[in-house]
Amino acid sequence: MSMTITSSSFANHGEIPIRHTCQGHDTSPELFWENIPENAKSLVLILDDPDAPDPAAPKLTWVHWVLYNIPPAAQGLPEGVAEADLPIGTLGGLNDWQRTGYGGPCPPIGKHRYFHKLYALDIMLPDLKHPTKAILEQEMQGHIIAQSELVGLYQKQ
Repeated sequence: MSMTITSSSFANHGEIPIRHTCQGHDTSPELFWENIPENAKSLVLILDDPDAPDPAAPKLTWVHWVLYNIPPAAQGLPEGVAEADLPIGTLGGLNDWQRTGYGGPCPPIGKHRYFHKLYALDIMLPDLKHPTKAILEQEMQGHIIAQSELVGLYQKQ
């Protein structure tokens, strides 16, 4: 069976509830994963929006959340997880607000897609001191043994 990532907050390609967005409490959704490869040494979670700023004419991918070195034994993350409550060993990278932690959907126009991407790696990464998504992806090259994604949709009310 292949690795999967799901949420109790929304279905794949379903609407992300307002509580997880800038119009609500901006709390991270509850996430679950399963079928992590036995040889995985760490997991990476990246949440990004490839439809920024306007889905009709996207110009960039906006990064909302970057986590790495998540222990493979972790089975997910609770809703609204604080950085202090992340699984032991988990490190955070910078989102496009230039801070660590979750930043929820806040699209300026149109309905955007939010990709929650989970990667299983065959290594534990060194402490990269709050890397950007680009730096983390460079460090992951050649070490991804499985990946899965969960897509949520959101348009401001």
